[in-house]
Amino acid sequence: MSTLLQPLPHRHVLTLPAAPPAVRVARETAEQALVEWGVNPGHPTVAPALLILSELVTNSVRHAAPPTEQVTVTYAAGADCLAFAVHDRHPHQPRLHDADTVGRRTGGLATVMELTGTLGGTAVVRGDRDGRGKSIWVTLPL
Repeated sequence: MSTLLQPLPHRHVLTLPAAPPAVRVARETAEQALVEWGVNPGHPTVAPALLILSELVTNSVRHAAPPTEQVTVTYAAGADCLAFAVHDRHPHQPRLHDADTVGRRTGGLATVMELTGTLGGTAVVRGDRDGRGKSIWVTLPL
């Protein structure tokens, strides 16, 4: 995975209502985008990446609505990496590397962090400038 900060050549943004069907639509959109971008659906990173994405969207739907009415998913890919972000307008910014999140609990962010670490990826929370929302970005090597 490249350590240089460069725009990835493939990008897609999807905004959905913060409701349970968003999880399925976000995952199906990711599957379609990856195929269109030439990423092999059988690549060992793809299935765990889809699970990570599903967990992040589920968390936004469950914990951020209200005040969030929408969830925005950004998908991106390059020759050697896959990245995506899930954005909502809830002000809480979870600590991704909290000891209580990894190793002792299952589901949600614990699953996200375990899979991301196993795959050699990174996860970061980026707050909105106004402090009233955040994006969780995950980058995984291909």
